[in-house]
Order: sequence, then C-alpha cells, then structure tokens
Amino acid sequence: MSDRPSDADPVAPAENASEQRAAEAAAIRRRWITLGEALAVIAVVISGLTLFNSWSERSDSAATKQVEAQQHSARARTLVLSVASARDDELVLKPGTAEQLIQSQTVVFPTALGAAPAETTGEPRIEAGWFASALKKARDAAGLPDDSRGDERLPVAITTRFLADGTAYEDTALYDIGYSVTGKLLSGHIVVLRGLSLVSRVRAADAQAVLDERWSKLVRHRPNDRK
Repeated sequence: MSDRPSDADPVAPAENASEQRAAEAAAIRRRWITLGEALAVIAVVISGLTLFNSWSERSDSAATKQVEAQQHSARARTLVLSVASARDDELVLKPGTAEQLIQSQTVVFPTALGAAPAETTGEPRIEAGWFASALKKARDAAGLPDDSRGDERLPVAITTRFLADGTAYEDTALYDIGYSVTGKLLSGHIVVLRGLSLVSRVRAADAQAVLDERWSKLVRHRPNDRK
C-alpha cells in the first residue's frame, strides 16, 4: 500500500462556492434596498417640491389679487372731474370712471370775487351765472382788459362727495375753469365757459387760502393792457 496522503476533501470547494453565491446575493439585496431607499427619498423630495410649488403659486395668486384689489380701491378713491358736455353758460361734469357716482358738490370761488359758494346735488355742473358778474367786477378791479385774449383761467375749489363700490368718499381739489370774455355793443360783455382742468388736490381746510393764492398769481401774470 502507498503511504501518500489522500487528495483534499472535494466538499470544501463546493461549500466555498455556495458561500460566495450567498454573499453575492446578499450584496445584490443590499444594493436593491439602497436603491429602493434612494427612490423613496427622491419621491419624498419630489412630493415636497410639488407641494411647495402649489403653495407658492397659491401665495403668488393671493398676493396678485391683493395688489389688484388695492389698485382698484386706489383708483376708486381718486376722482378727476372732466367735462361731459359744454354750453357757453354751463359745463356739465362727470367723474373719471363709470364706477364713481357723484352725489353732491360745493364749488368755492376766490375771495376777490365776493361770490358765494355754489352747491349741486346729483347733477355735477358749473354755471356761468354763479360768478360771471362777480368775475367781471374782479377783472375790472385788477385792471384786466375787458375782452380776453384766448382762454382765461378762473381757479375754483371743488369738494365732491361721491360713491365708489358702495363706499362714500369726499374729494377736494383745485381746478381751473377755462373761459373767455367777449364784448357786445348793446348787451355788454359776457363770460363764455370753455372747459375745466385739474390743478392739484388740496386739504379742505386749506382750499380757500390756496385758491386765493392762485387767483393772485394768475392776475399778477396777466398784463394790465386796458386801453
């Protein structure tokens, strides 16, 4: 009989191969678990971004609507009068937007004219008869010519009470009435109304003082060229 040791156990390589396959399978499972976790995290992130984007859009929309509402409210409160129709002796007035409804007005004249304030209710207008005679006397006292050259300007302070979107507002502003004075041999001089333009907004308490200052300024800048 031979004394050489027997060959290595043939079971050992098989066990090693089995362990290797088990290790590889475990590694693969770990990779799948890691990939699944990563996908879950990505899904959570995407969901979070989607929710944030939706919230951001709603916030932007709400902010935009709020700004639009504020702008609309500001426009509603801002009154600018213009002439709807004109005759020689009357200017029919209207607000700048259809959303505004004029309830009443008080028209105040420069102190130099000595004319009483005029009140209107529901029909905003300016009538030459309110101040024409006083204006001609004031022009005479200031040494202004009997006949005007082009359009003259008479400053007035107009306080308007109006509604906008169901809310009551009050606006006081300085306007210039455009007019001309023409002479006729038999009937004398007449005041013809031309138009209306906004000068500035004023506080009601300061309106008369600002009005008188503007009248004085306009008179000083007119040449005394009476013949």
